[in-house]
Amino acid sequence: MFTNGFKVYDIHGHLPYALPFITRNEVVDRHNAKRSEKMRLTWDFPSQEKDEKEAARPLIERWVDELDRYSIGGINFLTAWNNDDLADQISRYPGRFTGFAHHSIEGDDAAAELRRAVDELGLRGYKLFGPLVQIPFHDPSLKPVWEFIAERQLPVLIHFGILGHTGGIVQHLNISPLSIYNVAREYPEIPFIIPHFGAGYFQELLHLCWSCPNIFIDTSGSNQWMRWSPYELNLEMLFRKTYELIGPERILFGTDSSSFPRGYVYRYLQDQVRVCRELRLAETDIELIFGNNARRLLNISNGHDKSTTREGNGSLEESESKSISLR
Repeated sequence: MFTNGFKVYDIHGHLPYALPFITRNEVVDRHNAKRSEKMRLTWDFPSQEKDEKEAARPLIERWVDELDRYSIGGINFLTAWNNDDLADQISRYPGRFTGFAHHSIEGDDAAAELRRAVDELGLRGYKLFGPLVQIPFHDPSLKPVWEFIAERQLPVLIHFGILGHTGGIVQHLNISPLSIYNVAREYPEIPFIIPHFGAGYFQELLHLCWSCPNIFIDTSGSNQWMRWSPYELNLEMLFRKTYELIGPERILFGTDSSSFPRGYVYRYLQDQVRVCRELRLAETDIELIFGNNARRLLNISNGHDKSTTREGNGSLEESESKSISLR
């Protein structure tokens, strides 16, 4: 799908983690079982492990094999059981994996834990679920966290929009991407990444991007939320409108790959590359979207195209100007 040996860097993957946002009862479980089976058949996902010996292998080794199988350069994991677990697993293959801290922003030690995760564990950003944060993001109590992130120019990925499956969250104080507006405007040096094209809040996300040049859009997942939108949307529309508004420098490819036996969701990559090529995006734009933007934000060296790599502690504006010059 790519030329000149380009390798994808996926911004959005998950190692196993707790799911506190899932409501559990007999009715919901039954409905989710039907939904999962329909999705498995729709996307041709495996139903069970074929090899017990393979299933018993260390998880991170299986991920290395998955990346090799599909010629993926690397993947950024956003969650694990805790920050130490994530750092320990990805440290075994530092050339293939990066990771974000993932802990409550409302805890008294949130800023200290984030500093530890970055300085001691080597994690490169911060992952949050908007609908799990019970106070406004601009609440004064969160200022120490935002100040540290701004000082380090760490990327922050926040899931907004519907969360979970049947029984999931559809209404909340922080469900809209616009709930980060005040913080994004106050701290323009923080790159905020909004996944899944806003997961049902696409218009709000576009408005946020229009106002704040430090907002990035993550393309990850099946984006089935489009089916529950009152107006017609498809993957081509999402890419076209996003590209028209913010250009290729602020779009980040991801899959939301998370578990076995499904493994790496190569189908999502195929569909998204196909759309970008049908839109006749330039090859340099495609490489930005499918890896080089992530490399820049994560400060990963990329021999394929050094002009899209942020060097040292260069500002977001400086690194973005390098990317713009490629268009």
